[in-house]
Parts: sequence; C-alpha cells; structure tokens
Amino acid sequence: MLHPIGPGVPEALRALLKSFRDAIEGLQVPGEPKPVFAVAQAGLPPAANHPNCVALVSDLNILAHSDGVHWIRQDTGAVIV
Repeated sequence: MLHPIGPGVPEALRALLKSFRDAIEGLQVPGEPKPVFAVAQAGLPPAANHPNCVALVSDLNILAHSDGVHWIRQDTGAVIV
C-alpha cells in the first residue's frame, strides 16, 4: 500500500512524485495486459543484460525469455542463436 503525498511537499514536486507513485502502483497491481518488448532476432540484446526478462521475437513470431546466458524460445525451449 502506497502512502499519500504529504502536505509539506512543494507543489512543483507533487506532480512528479504522483507520476512515480502511479507507475509503481500499476506495477504492483496490473489492471490490464502490458505490451511486451518486441524486437527482430538480429536485434536481441545480450541475454546476460536481461536475466528473467521476456521479449517478443517479431520475425520468428515467438516469445523468448533470457536465462541470463541465452534467449530461450518459449515454443520449443531451444536457444535462439
């Protein structure tokens, strides 16, 4: 549960803090599906930089996840080279 922004916070900072609070709240309790990062196979970033992340490999039309070493196809479990 996030707390309201206190009365001592300057007005100029309140909008910024509210946007952060709203974004965090949306991550805590998603109210709708969220887009997945879409990229062609050749553009996949290094899997080591994105462990436990998911991407839509658009030219293969599959989801893949990073195990921290490789991007793994979700349809076959094979490594994407």
